[in-house]
This record gives sequence, C-alpha cells and structure tokens, in this order.
Amino acid sequence: MRNLLQFIGKNIHLLLFIALEVVAFLLITHNVAYPRSTTLSAANRIVAGMNEAGDNIVEYFRLRKDNEQLNNEVCLLREQIQLLENQIEKQNEYGLVCDTAQYEYAHLGYRIIPAKVVDITTGQEHNYLTLNKGTRDGLKQGMGVVCGNNVVGVVSRVNEYFALVVPIIHTNINISARVKKNGQLGFTHWEGHNPRYVNLMEIGRHIMVEKGDSVITSGMTATFPEGMMIGIMDKVKLNEGGNYYDIRLRLCTDFRRLRYVQVLNYVYSTELNQLTDEQYD
Repeated sequence: MRNLLQFIGKNIHLLLFIALEVVAFLLITHNVAYPRSTTLSAANRIVAGMNEAGDNIVEYFRLRKDNEQLNNEVCLLREQIQLLENQIEKQNEYGLVCDTAQYEYAHLGYRIIPAKVVDITTGQEHNYLTLNKGTRDGLKQGMGVVCGNNVVGVVSRVNEYFALVVPIIHTNINISARVKKNGQLGFTHWEGHNPRYVNLMEIGRHIMVEKGDSVITSGMTATFPEGMMIGIMDKVKLNEGGNYYDIRLRLCTDFRRLRYVQVLNYVYSTELNQLTDEQYD
C-alpha cells in the first residue's frame, strides 16, 4: 500500500493529465457528432477485425479434424473403387467388358488403413515416421505406406497402438521402381542429404531416359501395387565408360509437410509368403 501511495505521489501530475485527457475525449465523442461517428466507426473496425481473427483461429484448429475426416473418406472411396473394379474384372473374364486397359489394377487386393503421422524426422541418415495406428488397427510389419498415390515408406515395427515406418528417405531402404514410359526396372537409394531427392539406380545406358520422366513402383513386391508415384527425373547424367546413368529423382512426397497417410494391407500376403517359403524348403 505504501509503495502504491509513493508511486501516486511521484506521478500525480502525469496521472491527473491522463485522467483529464480521457474525460475530454469522452465528452467530445459523446457530445460532438463527427468525432462520435468517427470513434464508433474505428471501434467497429477494431471489433470486426478481432472477430475475424478469432474466426480464423477457430477455423485453423478445425482443419485438423477436417483433414482426418478427409483422409478416412479417401481410404473408403479407394476401397469402394477397388471393389467396383474387381466386379468389372470378373465380368471381363466372361467377355462382358471389351476395354481392359482401364481395369488393369482391379485384381490388386489391397485394404487401405488411414493413419496420422505423430512424429517424423527428415534430417538424419536413418529417418523414421511414427503413425497413430497399430496392431489393433490391422497394421503389420512390411506393409507399404503412401500419401494419396505417392510412396512414403514401409512399416518396420508395430505395437498395439503405434507403428514405426522406414521412409524412402532412409539410407537402408530401397524401393523397387520402374520407369513409367518404357517399363525399365531399377530401385531407389537415398544418400542421406536432401529429403526432397533420391537416386534411381541400375538404369542401363542403352535405355532412353530424360529429365521429366516419371518413376513409379514396379509391382514386383506385395508392399506396393504397380503404378504408385515415386518421383520425377530431375537430373539425368551418363558417365563416360560407365554402364548406368546417374539419375536423381525429385520425390512426389514432401516429407516436411506430411501429416496424413494410408497404409496398404495386401490381403493375399499370407498366401504369397507361404508360396515363397515353400519354394526354398
């Protein structure tokens, strides 16, 4: 209390001046038309601006829920499309459909599980993603992970509630790939530097490739169906005396903005693995 009285005593003139200014301002704006209208307009603009800012903040936080809902709807729609394609494929087997080109992926047999990225690294040699889905949601080791039609990585470890994913930007993972325009097989390799680029390996010098060519998954494994986008050729160089091109791909997946993904569960994986194991018995 003593400190407050000392403060008022030292600043009495300043406080009195401020009080008189406030009283004068209120009298002017209350009794004179033009200042009153100007003040009301300014106050309305301030209140409107605050309301708009508040609405924008609320809208931003709603985006998270909207994105999760959209991700779930995308997965549901893709599964429905696959079911319809499977029905068309069966009809085609009996000669009821003539054009088979648009139904080439009808027999893929993948179940799609939506998930959210809850943790991610992009600046290490051994990067990883953590998903908010686990074994109780049907996730298993070896499943492919995509974002839309773009490759993300492969599930490496799973517990009941979470899954760890090894992304394509990991020095120990190679994704079987194919040059879209000519079908040439290769594989991707990340050198541990820029998370926007990987290298495409073992494309022979006799193959015609150029900057701008698309690279997709090969379909040679059950992890990914054929045709998922990996990247676009950003640099193509033929070393003199070498047998292969040096090719750099700009990835279609931007890992620094990755939030929602889909996990691909190949429904025939058990039968395929059983057949493969019998081959080596």
